[in-house]
Amino acid sequence: MDIISTIDLISGPFPVLLAVVACASGAWLMLRRRRGWILSVGSAVVLAAALAWAINWYVVHIAGLSAYDLPLEVIAWIGVALFAVLLMVLNLVRSRRWRKALAPVAMALVVVAVAAQINLYYGAYRTIGDVTGASTANIAPLVRPGPKTSSGHSLIVATTGPVVNHWVKPAGLAGTGTVNSAQIPGHVSGFTGRTAYVYLPPAYQATNPPLLPVLVLIPGQPGSPADWLKAGQLQQVMDAFATSHQGLAPVVVIPDVNGSASGNTMCMDSRIAKADTYLAVDVPAWIKSTLNVDPNPQYWAIAGFSFGGTCALQMATLHPKTYPSAIDLSGEAEPALSADRNATINTAFGGDTAAFNAVTPLAVMAKSRYTDSWMFLAAGAQDGRFTGYMHQISAAARAAGITVMTYSVPGAGHSWEVPVNAMNPALTWLAPRLGLAP
Repeated sequence: MDIISTIDLISGPFPVLLAVVACASGAWLMLRRRRGWILSVGSAVVLAAALAWAINWYVVHIAGLSAYDLPLEVIAWIGVALFAVLLMVLNLVRSRRWRKALAPVAMALVVVAVAAQINLYYGAYRTIGDVTGASTANIAPLVRPGPKTSSGHSLIVATTGPVVNHWVKPAGLAGTGTVNSAQIPGHVSGFTGRTAYVYLPPAYQATNPPLLPVLVLIPGQPGSPADWLKAGQLQQVMDAFATSHQGLAPVVVIPDVNGSASGNTMCMDSRIAKADTYLAVDVPAWIKSTLNVDPNPQYWAIAGFSFGGTCALQMATLHPKTYPSAIDLSGEAEPALSADRNATINTAFGGDTAAFNAVTPLAVMAKSRYTDSWMFLAAGAQDGRFTGYMHQISAAARAAGITVMTYSVPGAGHSWEVPVNAMNPALTWLAPRLGLAP
């Protein structure tokens, strides 16, 4: 079972083999000798295209799963899947038993291959274990650490200032960090989040560990905190950073701010939830009371991808003393529940446009002056919409006094390839500010 769970869905032989089998299955569905068959296939192409656009419209305007149209590449793949379904139906009409029996199998193979291609675009699931949940199922709960004594337990080194100035990597230090699960209560906000995750770098595991900086990570929407461990390859990214910094890296906390896979709090205090209070008050309080970290917010940062990037931008602009550094990866210019801005305002603020505008990042930056804030912005080079947001936000941030760095990820669209490839450059840029580099 472990072998199956580790099958790579992004690279390697499996996706290639699946694509070859699906192409053969699709060709078999299309090739048939029957009067009027070419006209039937042509009609199926037109109908599949129309249905694909209808699904996109439903996702955006009815279900509200996205405030933007799906990428054209994704819509095209949905059309291919629908075309395979229509071909299967055509193959069931006036055909022999063996063809009726094989047509659903061929269609299923094409649909699975299409799902694999859509997953390849977004980079959401890297292994079969990510799909089934097996890759994160056995993560142990966080055990609250305590000071240790001469009996062999660790003692926290509570030295102020940049940790790099007083850190000497000890012999035998672990080469990798650890990941644990946790529950972060919303004592002040009343918000109930799903399971959170915590990454503790190698330096945290030292006999006399230093007080390390903090990075709060927010996933996309729809999604969950576990997405950062699976699609975001968090442990691999952070371990690589720690290896190049003598075992030093931020303590990473990944809270949930939506409550469910399809939930959307917009990271705001509104009629939906007090998500802003949860992230600005409850989460920092839990981190300081639970983990051995540097309590000085000068060494704290917040980051996120897509919805999470927008959330990081909101926290950094509204709460610069709590999160003076931010990493916005493919974030929006402002939060949204749907493509209809009025619908967003009606649902979350009872139609009070002024109340909504007052807490949107661009409006907040336009009336504020930041004296000690840094912001790293990134987007996929093939993602025109969010690259535009990146430039719009960077211009507004610079005008407000924020120190800004922008980064374009070559060949990437609005996918997890952005955080996978941009996190290391972002952390390297922020490392001196977080006390992790001279």
